[in-house]
Amino acid sequence: MIKNLTVGAPARLIVLFTIPLLIGNLFQQLYLFTDAAVVGRLLGVDALASVGATGGLTFLLIGFTWGSSAGLAIPVAKAFGAGDMAQMRRRVVAGAYISIGIAAFITIVGTAFARDLLSLLRTPSELIDESTGFLLVTFGGSAVTVAFNYLSAIIRALGDSRTPLIFLVIACVLNAALSAGFVGVLGLGVPGAALATIVAQCVSVGLCLRLIRTKMPALAIPLRQWRLRADDLGESARMGLTMGFQASIIAVGTLVLQFAVNGLGPAAIAAFTAASRVDQVASAPLNSFGVGLSTFAAQNRGARQWHRIRTGVFQICCLSFALALVLGGVNIVFGTNLVGLFIGQAHADVVAMAHRYLIIQGSTYSLLAVLFALRGTIQGMGWTGVPTLAGVMELTLRSLAGLVLVTHLGFLGACWASPLAWAGSLSTLVPAWIVMRRRLIAAEAASTPAPASQPDRPPASSPQPVPATA
Repeated sequence: MIKNLTVGAPARLIVLFTIPLLIGNLFQQLYLFTDAAVVGRLLGVDALASVGATGGLTFLLIGFTWGSSAGLAIPVAKAFGAGDMAQMRRRVVAGAYISIGIAAFITIVGTAFARDLLSLLRTPSELIDESTGFLLVTFGGSAVTVAFNYLSAIIRALGDSRTPLIFLVIACVLNAALSAGFVGVLGLGVPGAALATIVAQCVSVGLCLRLIRTKMPALAIPLRQWRLRADDLGESARMGLTMGFQASIIAVGTLVLQFAVNGLGPAAIAAFTAASRVDQVASAPLNSFGVGLSTFAAQNRGARQWHRIRTGVFQICCLSFALALVLGGVNIVFGTNLVGLFIGQAHADVVAMAHRYLIIQGSTYSLLAVLFALRGTIQGMGWTGVPTLAGVMELTLRSLAGLVLVTHLGFLGACWASPLAWAGSLSTLVPAWIVMRRRLIAAEAASTPAPASQPDRPPASSPQPVPATA
């Protein structure tokens, strides 16, 4: 169902819009969670480490495709908020062509260099064969991943965050069943878990296309309108590729950290994998609020509702901060039990390392809550430079942690990598938001008519747009 986010109480709208996103994000993380749990339980710690050794590279794939899809959806949401349906359809077409190019590039480069990339990351020799098989399937099916992310993003851009959630839940349940069948019954090993994910996402793509064709005529674009014009690519390419690049920058930092952890041996890799999967599920709600704010800001930017943007950001920051305290507490108190879902309690050393990771991460989730909220808003307003710089800060600090802290502190250094990266990102995002907030106040004042009691005051000019670049 199409939903206009430019009218109504901001906090209520964002929360209602975000709840399906939140649940969907949790299920998205359950893809990775399920793969690791099935492999760890059925095939053992070394097999779990094989999946974990690919973590940085799969995050690079998923992060780029998710980031670029979210970016491509922002011009769609902006045009929809402005009521320009013709421009909205042109943005959808431009985004589709860009997505096809992204999928082709990832498939060709990823499958050609999968083993070489794992070798560069110092993947232990006893793990590299299974890790390569997992990556080949993952990269080979990247077109499905890109299609699912893009279709879901443009459906959400029109305010419908509920239906993509339903499709995602169906795919996640199917993924769990297929993973158990491919790995446990058919004996396909580690690559079988990756294949289950691709097949499940194919189902989601089919459901998204059917929804667009039957229920969302605004997105059902006739074939004659699929002729691409160069001038339509500008904003879509800028937003999509920039946000994908931002996610890639962060992922490169994760690759450097993966390189350092791989040097600590299979036990450390297994602990890092199990803890990371729990951490990704726990942080998914915070990320969802960032995505919700991005769409909210884009639609209200198109409608020039400056006050609503400020109000929504403040209210969601407060809510997200409180949620971060709760999620962090769950990680700290129940971390051992959560890690045990992957490997049981037989490997006490692995469980202890993983729980230490979750304690440190959970204690600093408040930083992550503010980071997601501000980054989502700034991206939705079209300021692509600031989030890119914030990503560079994340890359730098996470890489330093991997190269320096892990060398001197071992696994403890890996535990502190993300909190340091979050703090570095916020050092850029917070000042940028202060500047943006002042511009929003100025634009709001410029669009407010003079009071009737002051006839000598000249009438305010028409609403002034907030600059789209910074």
